[in-house]
Amino acid sequence: MPLNIVLVEPEIPNNTGNIGRLSLASGSHLHLVKPFGFEIDDKRLKRAGLDYWQYLSVTYYESLDEFLTVHKNKQMAFLSSHGTKSHWDIEFKDDLFLVFGKESVGLPKPLIQDHKDKLFKIPLYTDKVRSLNLANAVSIIIYEGLRQLEL
Repeated sequence: MPLNIVLVEPEIPNNTGNIGRLSLASGSHLHLVKPFGFEIDDKRLKRAGLDYWQYLSVTYYESLDEFLTVHKNKQMAFLSSHGTKSHWDIEFKDDLFLVFGKESVGLPKPLIQDHKDKLFKIPLYTDKVRSLNLANAVSIIIYEGLRQLEL
């Protein structure tokens, strides 16, 4: 798998379903960190993921601490509207973990504080929008990564 998509405490099943489909289409591995704002068998998740969910490469974690412990030596980029560096500055490499926060509040503040040097954002060109839809943001990042990796 060239890239890893990490969703920390996703809240909206339709977003997670769409990101699942994206992970399959892009050859990425999906990592889902609990708690979720929905049940994993939610029909909205399945509808958004269509009949692809069974083919996904997906790993579930009981907590953010578990995820961070399991992957402590992995390279990661954290995506947040609080980032100061652009997503174009991410050094994409095979097996890079791209970490996204929950829809309502993004990444936990302690995680942002601990990883300021690896914190990136997608530029917004208006002050009328706080952030992009999570599924859209993940799509932008993944396909920029694939372009850079020339896969």
